[in-house]
Order: sequence, then structure tokens, then C-alpha cells
Amino acid sequence: MYKLWIANKNYSSWSLRPWVLLKTLGIPFEENLCYFDIGSGHNSYDKFKAFSPSGLVPCLIDGKQTVWDSLAICEYVYEAYPQVWPKDKHARAWARSASAEMHSGFTTLRKECAMNLSHHAPLEKISRELQTDLKRLQQLWQEGLTTFGGPRLAGDQFTAVDAFYAPVAFRIRSYQLPISNAAQQWVDRMVALSAMQEWLQAGLAEPFVEHL
Repeated sequence: MYKLWIANKNYSSWSLRPWVLLKTLGIPFEENLCYFDIGSGHNSYDKFKAFSPSGLVPCLIDGKQTVWDSLAICEYVYEAYPQVWPKDKHARAWARSASAEMHSGFTTLRKECAMNLSHHAPLEKISRELQTDLKRLQQLWQEGLTTFGGPRLAGDQFTAVDAFYAPVAFRIRSYQLPISNAAQQWVDRMVALSAMQEWLQAGLAEPFVEHL
């Protein structure tokens, strides 16, 4: 069985991605949670280094094989569970591209709207850079929903591309970010997933919370 190392559910957007993917697809795994060192800038490198070569989470262990980085984990699991990515070739290519864009982009969204499940308040001001990120986000989601028919981003089944944008759904909820009706409907569907609700409730119950 896979062993998935993650950090605080309240904060770790990177951990959420493979966790919600495995949970939603019913892929067996053992959860291993190691908290950030709250109060030290979330720098937990030495502690995480004990199980993760990069000193970061998430990290997946499969017997003697260790896989780190959320995108690499998805690709590794895909080899045993093809439902991780869409079955259709074109949908799969789009889903991989959209996931890679999330993996390396949307830097302003990450910086100005850090994932914090316990935070519930709108931003005082939405910067021009954040507006640009939100515009691109909505264009991307609309493209996927329109091209592949929904209700998920790359078709009718939950796949890795939905998992990669799962933290964004929580960010939109926390900071009450303005988005289109179609985008909000996708966010609502994501947050309503049983796996997302399980993660949310566990995150809110964690003992280590920093207030923004």
C-alpha cells in the first residue's frame, strides 16, 4: 500500500493534491501527517528530510520506491491506476498541460491568497496581478468545461487536473474571490466532494493555527 506523507491540512495545498486524488478515486493509501514547525516560517526541512529527499511534502513511498513532488506522484500512480488522467487522449493532454500550469504558475494567487482553511474574509484589495491570475484561471476552467462537457475540468470523471486545482477552490472560498458563475459552480462541486469535506474538517480541527 502507498504511504503518503503530508503536512498540515489547514495550510498544505501541495499535500492536498495527491491526497484528494487518491481518496476520491478510491486508491488505497496510508496517511502520514507531519506538522510544519509553526512559528519558524513553516521551515520544516530537517524534519521532512527524514522521509522526503527534497525535505518537502508531499512524498509518496511505495515499498522501496520514493516519489516526491505532487506532479511526479500523480504520474507514478497513473502507471498503476490509469483513471488518474482522462481516458481520452486529447482530454489527457489538456489535463496534463493545465496541471503543469498550476504546478508552476499562478504565483500571485499563491502569494496573496495562501491556503488557510480557517480564514474567512475577503481581501481588502485585489491587485492587478491577482486579477490577471483570476482571469486566466477562469479562462482555463471554462475551456475545460466547455471542451470536454463537464462537470469536471476534463470531462465527466474526477481526475488529476481537478485535484491540482482543489486548493484553489479552498482559496476562493476563504478569500471570497470574485469569479464567474460557471467557475463558482465548479468550486462548489469541488468543495462538496466527500474527500474535500473530510480534509476541510480535519484541517479546521488541527491544533496548530496561525491567524492572518
